Amino acid sequence: MARFRVVATGGTFDEIHAGHIALLARAFEVGDRVIIGVTSNEFASSYKGKKLNHGFDQRVANLKRAISEKFGDVKYQIARLDSEFGPAVTTGEVGALVASAETKAKGPKLNEIRRKNGLPPAEVIAVEMVKAEDGLPISSTRIRAGEIDRNGRLLRPK
Repeated sequence: MARFRVVATGGTFDEIHAGHIALLARAFEVGDRVIIGVTSNEFASSYKGKKLNHGFDQRVANLKRAISEKFGDVKYQIARLDSEFGPAVTTGEVGALVASAETKAKGPKLNEIRRKNGLPPAEVIAVEMVKAEDGLPISSTRIRAGEIDRNGRLLRPK
């Protein structure tokens, strides 16, 4: 049984990989329903400085396909992220944020914004980064660079 009625998670989801699947698996494990924030093209390039292979609509379509293939019939909704936290700071029904270990440190900032918005704090659940064969985290950046595949297998020497 899930511990939370609604949880939130998010990412850019440019090249969906094993790390994304681990993040989503944890979110579906602890939440009855998951709000998945997908970074807008503008936010990804201006705030995060990312050069993407896929536009927003394609990333959402790829994410929906991956969820269907990996998790079957689960309850989720996709929200466009034009800011760091999106629905996690505006929706009182969100009881937890499922985040990568590297972004867990943003939990206090998230809860400060929630407090200012009159919302109760959300629990922050960290998911360890999934490592590639070389021991470094799997990331869309590394996949785009041709270093690794979606499962972390090395494609060329560093």
